[in-house]
Amino acid sequence: MSTMTTRVFNNGNSQAVRIPAAFRLDTDRVAISRNAQGDLVLHPLHPQRGEALLQALRAVAEADEGFIAALEEDRQASAPAQEREPL
Repeated sequence: MSTMTTRVFNNGNSQAVRIPAAFRLDTDRVAISRNAQGDLVLHPLHPQRGEALLQALRAVAEADEGFIAALEEDRQASAPAQEREPL
């Protein structure tokens, strides 16, 4: 593993570290922690693309099952169509 020196600077009330191109991350979010030796460790957080959509689709699927069951019950409970002579 290679080591490089980079710059730390203030960004508002926070500190920021310039990450050299050789260590470029493929995400815009990271988890940061400090290990037992006091080193800062960055873990890239890959986006959970579509997770909210999947949850919504699961909720709709559950609602659809209940809706379909209610329609079936209603159809079975209703009286048969009356036959009438055309006018």
